[in-house]
Amino acid sequence: MTDLNLRLQQRLNPPSDDRPQHYHGGAAFRLGDRVQQVRNNPHRGETGVFNGSSGNISAIDTETHQLTVTFHDGEMATYPFIDLDELMHAYALTVHRSQGSEYPYVIVPMVTAAGMMLLQRNLLYTAVTRARYGVMLIGQTEAVERAIANNRTQRRNTALPHRITHDP
Repeated sequence: MTDLNLRLQQRLNPPSDDRPQHYHGGAAFRLGDRVQQVRNNPHRGETGVFNGSSGNISAIDTETHQLTVTFHDGEMATYPFIDLDELMHAYALTVHRSQGSEYPYVIVPMVTAAGMMLLQRNLLYTAVTRARYGVMLIGQTEAVERAIANNRTQRRNTALPHRITHDP
């Protein structure tokens, strides 16, 4: 995913002399980049920023060593350069990272090499339902057929019934 995000960033938001950028952890953060928060931080911004929140870098101040992200809900948050580990580029996201969000268009790669663990009906449904206007499945027809036929989801051992019925 990191490589795909880098390639998309180069194509959609290439370096430019008139736009500031900052390198952190080997990645360039540029004005206008699509980013996503990767862990909860209730102290960032006015109301906190939480895992999965997406937005765009709206300011980079190389003098104060911080950048600002404007999230899709209109909230803004400032990040000191040393805290950029809280952000990842979000030109391309996994189905897991996209849950709870909606995008104008979604492209879903479908290949049999993904294996039955990833070719599941519920994951395909989640991916397809993230799209507002259109979705494109690219790859192999056989992979789509396998995903649709595979309604066995991974069993989760949460002990939820026990936790509900027993006092702590």
